[in-house]
Amino acid sequence: MPDFDAAFYFDLASPLAYMAAERVLQTMPIATEWQPVLANELPGHESFAAFRCREEQDIFRLELERRADELGLQRMRWPDPFPFDSAFAMRAATYAKSIGRIVAFAQAAFRQAYAGGHPLDVPDNVMIAAAACEMHPSAVLKGAELRSIAEQLSAATSAAAALGVEDVPAVRIGEHVFHGERALEDAATHARRGALPRNERDQARHERDQRRHQPGTDDAATVAAGIAAKVARRSAL
Repeated sequence: MPDFDAAFYFDLASPLAYMAAERVLQTMPIATEWQPVLANELPGHESFAAFRCREEQDIFRLELERRADELGLQRMRWPDPFPFDSAFAMRAATYAKSIGRIVAFAQAAFRQAYAGGHPLDVPDNVMIAAAACEMHPSAVLKGAELRSIAEQLSAATSAAAALGVEDVPAVRIGEHVFHGERALEDAATHARRGALPRNERDQARHERDQRRHQPGTDDAATVAAGIAAKVARRSAL
């Protein structure tokens, strides 16, 4: 298999990134770096606060809960508030990355938020996640307040955007960036195929595009489109 430079980009505020994070280790066929970034500073960031009504938000949550169940994940419990400000948690994640604990910390923090229902804008909830992966809470608290850590997070976000990362979750394989909840599957397929001839690359891209537009596809764009359609149908009843 070709030697690819691979990275998984996430923000702890994103439930879509949570569902992807639960599957990175099982899905990706090559070593993949976990890179925390600030989603709200990416060019294509989708705000989870932009729902037009409570019904639209409820449908969105039901769609993701259904998808989590399909994936065999723990039952989703939504943090209050949602969305929450993830700035502190992402600095903690950046500190965890600096000491080689990013995967364990990110998984624990995501589960605190979306399996435990505890918002990560509360430092104590972030500290519980840190303790769960044997990181000393006081060290994490101090690390998250370091200017150098904040600068690392900002630089990583800018670098990701320069490489073509527009939102989270995203997976980069070399120069190719895959977005959405199906990013893992598409990136894994790309990694397994390796350097394909141009005609085969075009065919693979066509197949991905066709799959994304089939009913039942569960990437972020489909979920968002489904919300609007279901709200409209209910309003017409």
